Amino acid sequence: MNKETLSATTLLAAARSVAPKLAERRSEIDTARRIPDDIVELLRTLGIYRMCFSTEHGGPGLTSLEQLEIVEALSYGDTATGWCAMIGAATGIYAGYLNDKAVAELMPTLDLVTAGLIFPAGRAERVDGGYRLSGRWKFGSAITHADLVIGGAFVLTDGRMETTPAGKPVVRIFFMRRDQVEVFDTWDTMGLRGSGSNDYAVENLFVPEHHSFSFSERKSGTGKLAEPEALARIMPGVPLGTARAALDYVRDLAAGKVIAATGQKWADNYRAQYILGECEMEYIVARSAVVETIDTLWGSLDKERFANLSPDARISTALARTHAFRAARRIIARLCELVGTDSIYKPNPLDIWQRDINTMATHIIAHDAVIQSTGAFLLGGQPEFPFVLGLG
Repeated sequence: MNKETLSATTLLAAARSVAPKLAERRSEIDTARRIPDDIVELLRTLGIYRMCFSTEHGGPGLTSLEQLEIVEALSYGDTATGWCAMIGAATGIYAGYLNDKAVAELMPTLDLVTAGLIFPAGRAERVDGGYRLSGRWKFGSAITHADLVIGGAFVLTDGRMETTPAGKPVVRIFFMRRDQVEVFDTWDTMGLRGSGSNDYAVENLFVPEHHSFSFSERKSGTGKLAEPEALARIMPGVPLGTARAALDYVRDLAAGKVIAATGQKWADNYRAQYILGECEMEYIVARSAVVETIDTLWGSLDKERFANLSPDARISTALARTHAFRAARRIIARLCELVGTDSIYKPNPLDIWQRDINTMATHIIAHDAVIQSTGAFLLGGQPEFPFVLGLG
């Protein structure tokens, strides 16, 4: 495949073409608690991991909505693979906050996978030319097959924590090579098991100054993807793709399903009709809200940086995103209720989908804190999770 001519159309077609292969290996991925190497390399070959690079960096220059649709298509095949692709492809988004020298050193190819947690769980002591970084981070999704790793940390000088003029701790995010990081096999979870989201740590690791960044300072990126919430925009592709897969599965199942006690076809059963209709309604509303708010935001960014948009414009994608996670959880729970006890056995994909969506819904992006933060922002109060609003 000629990656120099990749477009949204070709990348989406590639994601859709590989989805059936992912579905065939869904149970294998869940059991292994990681994405198999051959699938990682297949996605690399297809150009999936470069989808978030802007044209400034030689990437395909996809919109956020186009990126979301690719994540959605992969998640339709396997939720964990879609999640890891979304996380891993953020390399291109982070690139906009690095200078050209760092991009050249860290990203000699656009097909690299980045794993890691941006929130500060480490300490970075300033030294000549950079920092000495120590810390242990959780939720390293995709770290089992990553090329690069990031970690957020508080910055210290002479052992004292630095603060901003507003009195807040100074936080930076640090790039590391995967072979510099110790990984701990901690990801033995109920759901999203295939994401391999293990803990990882470094101790006194030297990181050059230019291999660190802050979302408050764009360097080599100037476009709509060089905004602090650019990665969050595409996250609902995972629950939406998963919910769509579950809906299609149960609709196919319903075509030949008969109620054992009465012999009545599901097609003629009020409960089956109602639940499927209700779930489709939830899905349509949730997906439409995500698509509309992302599309509107993308247009608004033609004129203004995200931080300068109106309050309503800044909260819309955050609320639609959180709603998508919660709606997908409700949809899959209702479908399992309809299918009944058959849904709890591991050969049934509903078992994996239900575990995956319940695990996903514990992510901070689906928490009450997002909704509280939007309300606080509108009222002039203190958001608990300011990051989703582009606030430091």
